[in-house]
Amino acid sequence: MRTSISSDGGAPALQRDEIRRHALSLGFDSVGFAAAELGPKPATAFAAFIAAGAHGDMTWLAGRAPERSSPQGLWSAAKTVIAVGMNYAPQSDPMASLGSADRGTISVYARGDDYHDVMKKRLKALGRWVGEYLDTEIKVFVDTAPVLEKPLAMAAGVGWQGKHTNVVSRSFGSWLFLGEIFVAAALPFDPPHVDRCGSCHRCLTICPTDAFPEPYRLDARRCISYLTIEHKGHIDRALRPLIGNRIYGCDDCLAVCPWNRFAQESHHAQLLAREDLNAPTLDGLVSLDDTAFRALFRKSPIKRIGRARFVRNVLIAIGNSGLAELTPSAIGRLRDDSPLVRAMAVWALGRLADRETFDRLTRDHADHESDDQVRDEWRKAMAQ
Repeated sequence: MRTSISSDGGAPALQRDEIRRHALSLGFDSVGFAAAELGPKPATAFAAFIAAGAHGDMTWLAGRAPERSSPQGLWSAAKTVIAVGMNYAPQSDPMASLGSADRGTISVYARGDDYHDVMKKRLKALGRWVGEYLDTEIKVFVDTAPVLEKPLAMAAGVGWQGKHTNVVSRSFGSWLFLGEIFVAAALPFDPPHVDRCGSCHRCLTICPTDAFPEPYRLDARRCISYLTIEHKGHIDRALRPLIGNRIYGCDDCLAVCPWNRFAQESHHAQLLAREDLNAPTLDGLVSLDDTAFRALFRKSPIKRIGRARFVRNVLIAIGNSGLAELTPSAIGRLRDDSPLVRAMAVWALGRLADRETFDRLTRDHADHESDDQVRDEWRKAMAQ
């Protein structure tokens, strides 16, 4: 049974304003309203992204492409989209740990609690309230359905899609989590946000792997965030040195945006960085077994990639460190249960260990290796 909530504000514009006020009271930092349609431009750009194979092995993106291109294709009853943003701007320089070779750099968004959990709870509460207030059906989405969130955020006036393809806000810079409520009722729309990137191209030139073929286009196959989070297999050897000590995600293109000067530190305690994830030591992380990995990242989005992929990333950082003292940490993973981990241990040792040590390790381990890809890493490392 519905709880009666008065909607005697009358005009739809007043209803929209009341919804905005309520959303802000729940802790959202930005709220906008748009039609439940996108027009041809975002759909065309997304289709080109998929056709070029730039989505890599994120096959789920291509699987429901028609629904992504149209909110009403996802839910035919939708008339209005409420787009919300939650500020997660960091307390300190997010790139500070890039200069610490013995430590890992984790993307800002993953240093606190999983934003999906933090945001979904509030978004569901807002959705229930909106459904009762307007006496209508609603659907809630937080990065868990085929929704083109960034074009919708731009259409709703929350921000614009910058040259790095992420949303930029005049008030919060590049640090906004996005969520949407589809509403089966018509409300007045906010004006779409205009692009304010101008001639700036800092986000493009700072990218360590040249993942932007041109402004507003990303090739995920070269993106460090994709490689360290979404990519399940072995990372291309040519890209590994460019990853540096980024062990989960990459913030370079976000952090360099000039609009961040207007961003204020997030007031959401759950999204703020945990001290142990600001610049964790590589030797401590590489030794994590599955139980320890799950315990450390219990509330973190990092848990979803699993221990093997994460330790793969840590070993790449160790290989890039240039620190001979990390050699024992890599040696300890040569007998790991995961071939993905063993392969990256070989690669790291090929860069760190002295020739005598590496030859001894080769004799002790290479001939006993059963996995073809790990054996290939041994062969390539020996040929260096």
